[in-house]
Amino acid sequence: MPAWLCKISLYLAASSAVLAQIPAEDRRNTVTPNTDTRFELPRYATLAQWEARKAHLRRQILSATGLLPMPARTPLNPRVDGKVERDGYTIENVVLETIPGYFLAGNLYRPASRTGKLPGILLPHGHWRNGRIENTQNYSGIALGANLARQGFVAFGYDMVGYNDTSQTPHSFGQTPAEQLWAFNPYSLQTWNSIRALDYLASLPDVDTARLGATGASGGGTQTFTLAAIDNRIAFAAPVNMVSAIMQGGSPCENISSLRLDTSNVEFAAMLAPKPQHLVAATGDWTRNVPREEFPAIQAIYALYDRTANVTTEQFEAPHNYHRESRESVYRFLAKAVRAAEESPRDRGWAMEEPETLRVYTRKPMAAGALDFQGVFAAWKRMTAPPGQRPNVLRDRLMAALAVEWPEQVLEQGSGRDLLLGRAGKGDRIPAMHRAGQSKRWILAVHAGGSAAALDLPASRETGDGNVLAIDAFQTGRAAAARDRSHRYFLTFNRSDDAERVQDILTALRYLSSRGAESIEIAATGNAAVWSYFAAAVAPVKVSLKAPLGGFQGTDEDFAARFFVPAIQRAGGLEAARLLVEGGLAAPR
Repeated sequence: MPAWLCKISLYLAASSAVLAQIPAEDRRNTVTPNTDTRFELPRYATLAQWEARKAHLRRQILSATGLLPMPARTPLNPRVDGKVERDGYTIENVVLETIPGYFLAGNLYRPASRTGKLPGILLPHGHWRNGRIENTQNYSGIALGANLARQGFVAFGYDMVGYNDTSQTPHSFGQTPAEQLWAFNPYSLQTWNSIRALDYLASLPDVDTARLGATGASGGGTQTFTLAAIDNRIAFAAPVNMVSAIMQGGSPCENISSLRLDTSNVEFAAMLAPKPQHLVAATGDWTRNVPREEFPAIQAIYALYDRTANVTTEQFEAPHNYHRESRESVYRFLAKAVRAAEESPRDRGWAMEEPETLRVYTRKPMAAGALDFQGVFAAWKRMTAPPGQRPNVLRDRLMAALAVEWPEQVLEQGSGRDLLLGRAGKGDRIPAMHRAGQSKRWILAVHAGGSAAALDLPASRETGDGNVLAIDAFQTGRAAAARDRSHRYFLTFNRSDDAERVQDILTALRYLSSRGAESIEIAATGNAAVWSYFAAAVAPVKVSLKAPLGGFQGTDEDFAARFFVPAIQRAGGLEAARLLVEGGLAAPR
């Protein structure tokens, strides 16, 4: 075994040993990652382990973006508003209706003379000033599209939200509580636009649906590996200057609540394995370590499939870019992976288009029926799938939004009246107080004031021969502690306090069920009753509730004030929880 791998193995073994104990301080307070954290690189011993992890990450991305389950695809109503013919390629200005009343604009580059089915490729752009029509030495969406078309691709370059023609929303939004509760933000909207752009590309008669891919740099690189991670139609990808373990993106279109819980872009990029992928890096930005660190980690996942040759990398002495050398690196990758062009294609000259030539609304008004920002938000809400009646589907949606789990093992420390509970391998710490009884009937008492207040609840005092376990849920009672929430994108990498409280209740329920409890009742009041209600809804054991919701009606205002969990409304909110609890669906799975 190489020396560096031995060191990693010893480190992981030591870390696992530490995390198998209940720490002196709750790790959820002491470790609060952000965009600039140096993330641990993924290591998986077996393909089965990775496939399970990949499924979990896909669910996490879809939930965070509000796409779990995937909304219905409404008609795109594609419209071509102008076409130019150039040397070896054509450019069409295209508008797509990705949501009724919401329009995405882009440019479709086609070979001028090729026939038959051609590979299709999406070109999401980064945060260059002119977006898809930027045409500078450091980045040119026009050069990329024109040259790919000459090489035999049908390429579609489309706007980020808030750029050029796609201006019904700004580029920066999604920070209000209501927007977060519904997962309405630039990243979600752009991801949906990318899925619909792929739908459009796949619908074209000259495109081979078995050869669809994507490439983009910076924020366009984020969209490239995001789409590849969640849409199986992507057969090849080249994220440029974005895959990094030391920086995860600096824009609202790259950082949304619950997206990178316990993960980073390195794992997201690895989710394309074993399909062909090319990582382009630069020495002058956050991809400076890619050849030595991120690439070997991703290659190790490709090795689980015995496909290490399918992932490649190249780094340039350059600042953050998608310049000519980077483009030509991608062309070489595509020539080999897709067999669409000569072996060493180069950038050829392209027309220096005037921006007005490639824009849709320069001389025309926006499409009839175009919604304003609030109208787009309302349309996004209407896309939410109704909760339905299938309990496993309801639970999965709620658990994904809550980002909670039913622990495999609960650690216990202490004896008698005072206990500490925690999940194996998580580093959490839940103080608890135990009042012993003679039967196997248990009451789990929860109060926003902590375990002492929970023991004083009427239901805790009037237990007959039952047992009582009162917990200090996250940031209550003895569990209250400093937690640095100052980073702008804190919730991208860290669960909300209320989500952690639901997890602690589930951990306590798992502990009681492992002790042979014949019946479990949760007693709670105030906001703790809301935490308990959602915990009971998703728990895989039967739980009775003495937890009146006290006027909580499940409105956006209720959630913002009393139970703030991003994307919870998109997951069905109180209606879904009520179906599980009061509809009798919250029975053991």
